[in-house]
Amino acid sequence: MRPPAVAGTFYPADGQELLRMIEVMLRNAKRTRVPGKLRALIVPHAGYVYSGIVAAAGYNILKEHRDEYDEIILIGPSHYMTFYGAASVVSDVWETPLGQVVMQPMAGKQIVPLREPHIPEHSLEVQVPFLQVCAPNARIFPLLMGGSITPEEMANDIYNRLTDRTLVIASSDLSHYHPYDEAVRIDSVANSAIPALDIQRVKRDVEACGKAAILSVMYLAQHFSWKGMLIDYRNSGDTGGDKESVVGYGCYGFFEGDA
Repeated sequence: MRPPAVAGTFYPADGQELLRMIEVMLRNAKRTRVPGKLRALIVPHAGYVYSGIVAAAGYNILKEHRDEYDEIILIGPSHYMTFYGAASVVSDVWETPLGQVVMQPMAGKQIVPLREPHIPEHSLEVQVPFLQVCAPNARIFPLLMGGSITPEEMANDIYNRLTDRTLVIASSDLSHYHPYDEAVRIDSVANSAIPALDIQRVKRDVEACGKAAILSVMYLAQHFSWKGMLIDYRNSGDTGGDKESVVGYGCYGFFEGDA
């Protein structure tokens, strides 16, 4: 059993309060129509009062199409621990204030079963309550990226694992601790380069704590010819903080085919 690490800080520890908060964010979030089948999302992972409304814009799409997905692969950065490869779970049960979820292990050349990196990590945990509400029947495969694995290697380990009923979700915030106008300028690069699948520009110019997870999704999108789109962008100066030092939050979708 993995108890929640950030309940009461990143999101409410009371289940009813948490459910109400998610429902309000989903109701108030930006509504976007994806012109095809959604195959991947990039969502932020800060405290809900700051980034939840941006994440909810992506989760609204998942909620509307929840019956199309049997499994969700979650990819995020490890903020607290370094290790080799990508850390899968060891058939763990994760608990949130909304209940328990059996997390699925995943195998791959660069994927190793490691419980320890997941214990304090928030980048994937904050996605789980959204998934409990928006895709309650989907199996979840959490993966934390260590320092040694490249986005290409991460994508390679996922290629053959994907089915038409798999959604990939990458967790990342954008720029950190710049003044408001500077953050908007810096993050405008991400907002154009990520949907355009401009991998080299993202590598060179985008500031993001989960850049490797973002690039992993972009390599998948390039391989499968998915198209990208910006769903929403805000920063903490828009949502709940001052404008002197802000953190950027972007939500991006990748889809195949046309509506």
